[in-house]
Amino acid sequence: MPLIIGVTGGIGCGKSTVAQAFAALGIETLDADDLTHAVSAPEGSAYTDIVALFGHASVQPDGTLNRAFIRQQAFTDPVLRNKLEAVVHPRVGEETTRRIAQWRGSYGLWIVPLLLEKPRLRERADRILVVDCPETQQIARIAASRGLHESEIRAIMATQCSRDRRLMLADDIIDNSGSPENLTPQVARLDRLYRELARIRTG
Repeated sequence: MPLIIGVTGGIGCGKSTVAQAFAALGIETLDADDLTHAVSAPEGSAYTDIVALFGHASVQPDGTLNRAFIRQQAFTDPVLRNKLEAVVHPRVGEETTRRIAQWRGSYGLWIVPLLLEKPRLRERADRILVVDCPETQQIARIAASRGLHESEIRAIMATQCSRDRRLMLADDIIDNSGSPENLTPQVARLDRLYRELARIRTG
């Protein structure tokens, strides 16, 4: 069984960028957000239940979900958000187990935005890697990439654990506050570490 490195960080911290850097080294990655999109696509296992939960306003003319509408509803209504998670998370969990079982390397990256907020998820990771940057940088990045207002971004951030808590719970930290070039030595160092930890575990 490969070593499972749980990768997390606040919105806009650059988890996907870090995952791409590891992938360039031949490391297998699995993004929980990608699985969420898959199970909530029109042909996905959670689609019908999501539409039942949010109503026809959640469906766009082409049949796909209006994710902006669903996001707004879920992040402003904790009860509704919990119901959505109860629909989506079990399906994502099943697919996660299936995909990780197919990994062939000594370790792999499992990218989960709410890894530290959900104890049952955290327990699946052998090691926790936190991608970090200042909150002001998070907001600026998301505003530029997704066009969200600061109030919307802060509402999302409010559902995530604080930066201080993430750093406290991390086994490893990548500083993604600088240029992409600054990631290269950090990723290379952790790649060596994870390969060695995997080697030790397998004996």
